Amino acid sequence: MASTHDTTLLFHNTMRITPGRLDEFREAIRRAVEFTERHAPQLMVQVFLDEERMLAHSFQLYRDSASVLTHWQLSDPYIRDVMKHCSVRAFEVYGEPDQEVADGLTSSEFDAPVVFLPRLGGFTRPLGEPLPGQEPVTGG
Repeated sequence: MASTHDTTLLFHNTMRITPGRLDEFREAIRRAVEFTERHAPQLMVQVFLDEERMLAHSFQLYRDSASVLTHWQLSDPYIRDVMKHCSVRAFEVYGEPDQEVADGLTSSEFDAPVVFLPRLGGFTRPLGEPLPGQEPVTGG
């Protein structure tokens, strides 16, 4: 098992989709995720849609604060495009970012405060690693 490093950060962004903008929001998210997967440093990005409530939840896992800063620099046009179609309702940061990232988040134009939650413990398993008690997974 791999230990989760103290620098790892998990962001949870809850967005309210602007009425009448769902299709535009979906397309902006699609473009942003595609770009991020090819060029940005996130270890994981997942976006979930609650269409009934017109909410979306984005989870992003970063190795460290430097990765967040790199993401902001590379992805700014994509972030701005998504934000044309929604507003931030809640933003949680799991882990302890450096001061530059914390300042960048708290100075953002979010409609809700940023909440910082320090790590208590945990670990990360690489995908494909067998779970305790299981045989190793083999490719085929």
